[in-house]
Amino acid sequence: MDNLKMIRVQIADHVALVTMDNPPVNAQNAAFQDEMIHVFDRLSDIDEVRVAVLTGRGKCFCAGVDIRARAGQQRGPGDAWQGMRYARECFHAILECRKPVIAAINGPALGAGLAVAASCDILVAGESASVGLPEIDVGLMGGGRHAMRLFGHSRARRMMLTGYRVSGAELYRLGVVEACVPDDKLLDTAMDLARQIAAKSPIASITAKHALNTIEEMTLRDGYRFEQNMTVSLQATEDSKEAMRAFIEKRKPVFKGR
Repeated sequence: MDNLKMIRVQIADHVALVTMDNPPVNAQNAAFQDEMIHVFDRLSDIDEVRVAVLTGRGKCFCAGVDIRARAGQQRGPGDAWQGMRYARECFHAILECRKPVIAAINGPALGAGLAVAASCDILVAGESASVGLPEIDVGLMGGGRHAMRLFGHSRARRMMLTGYRVSGAELYRLGVVEACVPDDKLLDTAMDLARQIAAKSPIASITAKHALNTIEEMTLRDGYRFEQNMTVSLQATEDSKEAMRAFIEKRKPVFKGR
């Protein structure tokens, strides 16, 4: 992907490694968010990519909004609303990306950084990882709704009202992340998980993510009915037929994405 300054993308073996690279703490500004939107929209349409791993360069996953840039910014009419729209779309570009996205949380994920992590499908953490909502200490607000996707009632409110940070080990204890591993093992852990997903039918993975996003706030009856409808559509694909044949023949399936 050309002309990217803050987001790096490497593609190999059907896995896209996406690295936030805005030193020193991968803070978000409008240009950063625009690149994130661009990257995940593109990944949706690149057939070679079946899954993405998202991480941060250095010792920080993403420290949230660039407070220094915001504090010195001269704003005109409409600028604040446009800035908030960029932030929303940055997170939703990850959530709505057709391909599954794994967050490899390599350090603090704060505020808007927590929202980035919460927008991913699967989360793994390094031992130095932490997530928090420090906005209350810098005259801002936000991220509470994203925190509610990860945490229960009391913990989400404690985080938003006090700025409390949840460590990597505690994230694992609470079941928020799939693993908490030594920092030098984090990327390997995330990539191993990505390769497991990449070995599945890409049509099945895309369909499963679409279904999960759609049914998240549905009733049980409506959600399961939607899944059943997706199953009927999936069964008509070549990949589905190949999966069934491979199961019967006791061999590994060969998926073609059709």
